[in-house]
Amino acid sequence: MAGEWQLGEVAIIQQGRYLPPDTMADRRSEATPVPVWGANGVIGFTDSPSYGQAVPLVTCRGNGCGLVQWTGGAAYVSNNAMAIIARTIDESDTRYLYYSLRSTDFADVTTGSAQPQITVGHLSRKKIFWTERTSERAAIAHILGTLDDKIELNRRMNETLEAMARALFKSWFVDFDPVHAKMEGRDPRLPKTLADLFPNSVEDSELGEIPSSWGTHRLGDLLSLDKGLSYKGQFLTGSGVPMVNLGCFLGRGRFDEEAIKNYSGEYQARHVVRPFDLVLANTDITQKREVLGSPAIIPPKGDITKLIFSHHVFAARFRKGQEHWKLFVYFLLLHDRFRERARGFATGTTVLALPRDALLKFEFPAAPSPLVEAFGDKAYPLLERQWKTVAESRTVAALRDTLLPKLISGELRVQDAERFIGEKMT
Repeated sequence: MAGEWQLGEVAIIQQGRYLPPDTMADRRSEATPVPVWGANGVIGFTDSPSYGQAVPLVTCRGNGCGLVQWTGGAAYVSNNAMAIIARTIDESDTRYLYYSLRSTDFADVTTGSAQPQITVGHLSRKKIFWTERTSERAAIAHILGTLDDKIELNRRMNETLEAMARALFKSWFVDFDPVHAKMEGRDPRLPKTLADLFPNSVEDSELGEIPSSWGTHRLGDLLSLDKGLSYKGQFLTGSGVPMVNLGCFLGRGRFDEEAIKNYSGEYQARHVVRPFDLVLANTDITQKREVLGSPAIIPPKGDITKLIFSHHVFAARFRKGQEHWKLFVYFLLLHDRFRERARGFATGTTVLALPRDALLKFEFPAAPSPLVEAFGDKAYPLLERQWKTVAESRTVAALRDTLLPKLISGELRVQDAERFIGEKMT
């Protein structure tokens, strides 16, 4: 059975080390492959790790004090977190320790009000659940780890699906690969009916060289933008109409369904959106400008057929006969050229805002409608698979969160947990 042990009895606690922000890269690369973990996740990338294996972390500074994280692999840990390393040599114990920490409340070892913090001394005396049975620790780590591994696998699969769709968009509508292939007498490697939609020459335009006869469009030629509801907090309730808000936008097209709020106040017809509609964040409070102008396709969720959206969001209203441009526009707004424009048009100091004209006057090469429709036919199944994978991950996460405290505390035995998982996953 699990009992309470002081953390310092079963683990070594090590304070992370400060790494100057100007020495970190924003993205992973061959030169900077190692994620730098801070108080609330990865804050950058560097060249060498402070830990060569996955370790659990406890945030020790700021409002996130007590947050438990799992690095998942080699990592550099900043001074806003502490690495917790099992004293045993069994790798599964480190992961068991992570889940035990996940079941622990650190409020009683957090000091300070203006700047909350947890010291190594206080944390070492914190009591956590720990079972002396090596086989039980390994079994619990395996069960919960398998569920987390499934969630991570789904996340990586979605990254691959997203990369496939973006690569196709870039090839057809940015680099014009099939056009250049035909110009050079190479096989564009497309079905003939599709290859025939690409010309075999380019022409000059204000945007540079573009495929002959394509011309250019502005987004305003295809759509208008409605701004959402300026809502009152008193009407954010447990029931009501689901409301898309700024918190739903995670940047780079990612949409957090769990951040949808329910609103019971009044609203107008122009504030209504539906699953599969295109929405965009028109505000950013992060100063990183990653969310500003970030698009999202509202994913289907259960039997929800109607949502509303807040004033921090634009809804794209495609003009009659132009609805087939939706996925093209979604990927266009994810491309670097628009991302630079959004950052350049940002107004405000603490809260950044994106004016309508930054979107409506954005100009791009106007591919023929049959080609745009063909792209949509290829891109939509990739998005649909992502939505299904996200839904599956939510189910797996709920299962993990149900089992975790029961297994760690000893309330639920390993054999019963395995049977429970089998029932839920079939």
